[in-house]
Amino acid sequence: MTSVSVILNGYRRPDYLKYQVEAVQNQSIKTEILYWHNYEKPVQYDKSVVNQLMHAISNRNWGVWARFAYALNARSDYICILDDDTIPGKDWLKNCVETYDKYPGLLGTIGLWFEPDYITFRRVGWDKRYINTNDTQQVDIVGHAWFFARDLLSVFWRELPPLHWNLRIGEDIHFSYMLQKYTKYKTWVPPHPDDNKDLWGSLKAAEYGGDYRATYKEESHNIVAALEYYKEKGFRTMYADQNSIF
Repeated sequence: MTSVSVILNGYRRPDYLKYQVEAVQNQSIKTEILYWHNYEKPVQYDKSVVNQLMHAISNRNWGVWARFAYALNARSDYICILDDDTIPGKDWLKNCVETYDKYPGLLGTIGLWFEPDYITFRRVGWDKRYINTNDTQQVDIVGHAWFFARDLLSVFWRELPPLHWNLRIGEDIHFSYMLQKYTKYKTWVPPHPDDNKDLWGSLKAAEYGGDYRATYKEESHNIVAALEYYKEKGFRTMYADQNSIF
């Protein structure tokens, strides 16, 4: 039977954790839950929820990369890492497993198609302002959720971030670049049909992810620097690829 390990991470939104746990426990596919907590004073985690889970509590903030290291403890066929503002529909993991059979690689609930300048982009997935994703779409990078076969963790960690980096950004483009450089796998967004939100990877993203606690609002300059770093290393967007769908 197919199994999935879901990695939840706490940082600034402990008030959403119980809803995430409920959403994961209600998935239509077997799961285990691991919880990683990045320390952020004075935010505290809900012990009544956390103590029900396999968990690790850090006394400092190790950024967005640490959860991919913690995922090495997973004991399932697949891993799904969720941002702390991501509440999946009940069939999200089933959607990912079924999509993975045809489109193996890295799957997410929101994807970016970068314009040639690497800074402007269109979003694909739960955000319907750009494109209606009733079908699986190839994208440059994904966020809010990362679904992949457990073995691909070895690809993620094949290269390490530079020592001087702020580890609060960059894990998303790093993963897609590692797959592009070392494998034939691509990055995808599974279907997010309007008439079946049970399949969606994030039901409250616009509401939960846009508040003052959003890391990207503080790290925009570092995000641009990360894009430039991987561009210089050879990361090719779909626009840059001569076989681009564009």
